[in-house]
Amino acid sequence: MFTGISTNTGTIKNITKGTNSQYLIESNMSLTNIKIGSSILCSGICLTVTKKMNNKFLVNISEETLKVTTASNWKIGSQLNLEKSLKYGDKISGHFIQGHVDTTGIVKNIRIIDKHWILDIKCKSKFKKYLIEKGSISINGVSLTINKVLKDYFQLSIIPHTLKLTNLINLKQGSIVNIEFDIFNKYYNNLSN
Repeated sequence: MFTGISTNTGTIKNITKGTNSQYLIESNMSLTNIKIGSSILCSGICLTVTKKMNNKFLVNISEETLKVTTASNWKIGSQLNLEKSLKYGDKISGHFIQGHVDTTGIVKNIRIIDKHWILDIKCKSKFKKYLIEKGSISINGVSLTINKVLKDYFQLSIIPHTLKLTNLINLKQGSIVNIEFDIFNKYYNNLSN
């Protein structure tokens, strides 16, 4: 479980393709308390640390994860948002995120208003039931609030502080992002069907 408050980024240093592709990630994030088998949220995807050395760690990504996330577009030099998993007693400033990406979306438009970014993101229409104005959503592992839900897209506002600490600053029109909808909203929708 994660909160979507990403204060670290990492850079992909090596990729070994295969049935379970391996990605080597370098970061200034402290790995002291990270054990082999620990989970790290990597741009919205919960991945398991299989090896660590100094300021680098190795993760495997399955074929299924590559199919449903942006990981298939990652390359050497790609920047990822990173977050360690919650531990008992941690402060929760964002919202509960599992790291189980529901779908991807495409950035339709970016407007900059007084250093704030207004993002319009389109996703498949079957997911519209999970979009609630003023509700939470995870974009590339970052906890954000939905400003508006329109006919074929939704709108987010990103403050300069979040842009400074995450890879969202690299988004442009046409960028693909990982989306995880609010877990409570998903459970509620499942129970009411």
